[in-house]
Amino acid sequence: MSLCDAFSRKDFLIGVELVTTRGLVVQETTRKALDFGKGLAARSDIDWISVTDNAGGNPTISADHLGEILAGEGAEILIHFSAKDMNRNALESRAWHLASRGLVNLLVLTGDYPVSGFNGVSRPVFDLDSVSLLTMLREMNEGLKIKGRKRDTYTSLDRTDFFCGAVVSPFKRLEEELMGQYLKLERKLEAGARFIITQVGYDARKWQELSLWLSGRGYSPPLVGYVYLLNRGVARIFNRGMIAGCVVSDELWKLAEKYAAGPDRGKNFFLDLAARQIAVLKGLGYKGAYIGGVTKTEQVEAILERAASYPPERWRKFAREIRFPQPGEFYLYEEDPETGLSDPHRPVPLGRVRPPLRERLAYLNSRIFHDWVFEPGTRLYRLAGKFYRFVEKKPFLNRFCYFFERIVKNVLFSCRECGDCSLPDTTYLCPESQCRKRQRNGPCGGSLAGRCEVEDRPCLWVRAYRRTRGGEEFARLFKRPPVFVDDNLRETSSWANTFLGRDNNSYRIMRNSTNASDARNDTRKE
Repeated sequence: MSLCDAFSRKDFLIGVELVTTRGLVVQETTRKALDFGKGLAARSDIDWISVTDNAGGNPTISADHLGEILAGEGAEILIHFSAKDMNRNALESRAWHLASRGLVNLLVLTGDYPVSGFNGVSRPVFDLDSVSLLTMLREMNEGLKIKGRKRDTYTSLDRTDFFCGAVVSPFKRLEEELMGQYLKLERKLEAGARFIITQVGYDARKWQELSLWLSGRGYSPPLVGYVYLLNRGVARIFNRGMIAGCVVSDELWKLAEKYAAGPDRGKNFFLDLAARQIAVLKGLGYKGAYIGGVTKTEQVEAILERAASYPPERWRKFAREIRFPQPGEFYLYEEDPETGLSDPHRPVPLGRVRPPLRERLAYLNSRIFHDWVFEPGTRLYRLAGKFYRFVEKKPFLNRFCYFFERIVKNVLFSCRECGDCSLPDTTYLCPESQCRKRQRNGPCGGSLAGRCEVEDRPCLWVRAYRRTRGGEEFARLFKRPPVFVDDNLRETSSWANTFLGRDNNSYRIMRNSTNASDARNDTRKE
C-alpha cells in the first residue's frame, strides 16, 4: 500500500525516522543504520521509514541511496527533501532522479543551517525554501512547463507523482514566533503539502491547538505528531536549544535528570513518555505518530506495545501529564480547567505585542513611501518607469542612479544588492542581510524564544510581526504568491528592475492578474 493510500485508508499510521550517518554504506555505523532500516521494513506495523537529509546540518550519506536500498526490501520510504544544500537546478535534478526511482514520498523542508563540513563549515544555499520548493514540486506534478526551442513556445514535461508533506513547529514560546509558523504552514498547504508532521516538543495542548487552528481556517490535512524517544544526553541538548526546532523545557529536563539517575538510567520513564504521547495523538484525532530517537527495532516494539496496552480513555489523563511548556508560553486559547487542554471557545486576542517606537516608525515610513512610489498603477510608479527607460540608455546616468540607490538602501536597509528586492514581503527588513537563511516566504522553524538559530539576534519574522502588531496586517504578507529570487539580477538596480518589470514582484503580479497568458502558453506547445 502506498503512503498516499495509507493516509486515506488507515485510521492511525506509524512512521519511524532513520538518521543517516557519514561514510560508506559498508562502514560499521552506516551498516548499523541500514540494518535497523531493514528490521523496520520487515515489520507490518510500520507504515513508512523516514530517511533524513543531512540532519542537523551535518554531511551524511545520501538519503536517496539508503531509500533505494530499503525500498527494495519492501518498505514505504519517505525521503527528507531539504533546500539548504542545493540550488533549484540541483533540487529539480534530484526530484527527477527520485521520481524515476519510484521514491515519490517527500518531506519538504527548508533545512538546518550547516554546522560542519570538510575543512570548515560549508556555505549554505537556501536558493529555495520549503514553500517555493513545494511550489516547484507541485508544478512538476502538473507537468512542468519549459521554454521550447522556438521563441514564445512552451512544452510540458511528463507529470510526476510526488506525495509531499511539510513540517510545522507549534512549540514556540512567543506569539510572534507561533503566528509566523501557522501562517507559513497555510502557505505550504496552498503550495501542495498533503500532510503535516510536527517538530519535537512535549506539550499536548500545543498539539491540540495546531489542529484547532487548521480546522478554524478551513484546512483538514492529515496531522502526524513527532514522538522522540529521549535520553538524558539528548534531553540536555534539546533543552539548551542546540538542535534547531527541538524543544525540551526546564521542567522536563529536570525530570529527565531525575529518572536518568535511577537504576535503569531512565529507560522506563522515557519509553513511557513516548508511548503516552502516541496515546494522546490518537485521542486528539491525529492521523499518525512519527517516532524518532530510536536506533533499534526493540525500542520501537517496546513503545508500540506500551501504547497498545493503554485503555483508549486514558489519553485524557496523559494529556494533562504531558504539559511541559516553556516559561511564559503563549497559547491561542485559554486553558480548559476540566481537561487541562485549550478551550476552543475562548480564543486569546492576538496582536498585543508592542514594537519599539523606532521599529514601528521605520516600517510605517517605508510602507507609505512604497505605496506612493512602488505600488503598480500609481502615478509615480508610471513616471519612474519612464525615467528608468530613459536612464538605461545613458550609461553614465545609469551608473550614477545605481550608485545613489546603493547608498540609500545600504543606510536604510543594510542592502546586499540582490537586485530582486523583497522588502515589501518582509516589512522592509532585508532578508539577505538580516536572515542567515534568507527566508522571504515566512520563518523557518529554528528560532528559539524569538532569536535566530544561527546567531544571537531577533528573528527577522519576529521583528516583522512586531512591526505590524500582528493581526491581518501581518497575515497579508503570507497571502502573496511565493517568492523566487532571480540571481541574474544580482548587483543590478532593484529599483530599475521593479519599475521595468524584471523582478519577482512583477512576475507575481503578472501571474495573479490573469490566467489568459497560461491559456495562450498551452496553445504554443511544440
